[in-house]
Amino acid sequence: MEAEHDDMNETGRGRMASLATAVGRGARRGGERARAGVYAVADRIIANAPRIAVRDLATLRKQFPGLGPEELADKLVAGAAGGTATVGAGVGAAAMLPAPPAMPTELAAEIVGVASIEFKLIAELHEVYGVRAPGSTRQRAVAYLGAWAEERGIDVAQPATVNAALGVQMKRELRQQVLRRGFRNMPSLAPFMIGAAVGAAMNRRDTKKLARKVRKDLRAKQIPWDLPVALEK
Repeated sequence: MEAEHDDMNETGRGRMASLATAVGRGARRGGERARAGVYAVADRIIANAPRIAVRDLATLRKQFPGLGPEELADKLVAGAAGGTATVGAGVGAAAMLPAPPAMPTELAAEIVGVASIEFKLIAELHEVYGVRAPGSTRQRAVAYLGAWAEERGIDVAQPATVNAALGVQMKRELRQQVLRRGFRNMPSLAPFMIGAAVGAAMNRRDTKKLARKVRKDLRAKQIPWDLPVALEK
């Protein structure tokens, strides 16, 4: 009987070990899939950025006549915050459904949508403050993505800061930003917190917070409108 009992214990321990191994393997696979998803979203944001229409200073001043830099920046921030709030409200409302099977897709779409709106905001704030990134459209787009990822303004007086945004480091930081943004939205998936109002409020708050950081940075490097005439061409 004792031998049989020992055999049963050994069998039980063997099954538990096998189960633990299987769980660990499954967790690793899940983690790998999650990382792959984050990287895919980051790569999509990077690919989309050069295609986003960014208004230059001359266009912005024509569309908002009579406004100074700060008033114009306020308009841009309000518009962007309203846009990201709308995205958040849509995803929040979708999560209220009894069984939202596409929620991972919805969440990825929200991250990309919010990033696109905030990217456009940051690029146009650089125009408003006279601190346009140098280079081609694509080079500027990547530099502004770096500014979005780090929540700061670029420094055109230091080419190294712009060049750094064009390399592997920017992509790594952008991916980290996407990961943080994804975790930021995770609470909105909880049944007790979800809803259109919550999703809208979270995105509006975070976009305004980002804008405050970038504007504070850009004010220190601001070039008055009556000086950089070339920027308005």
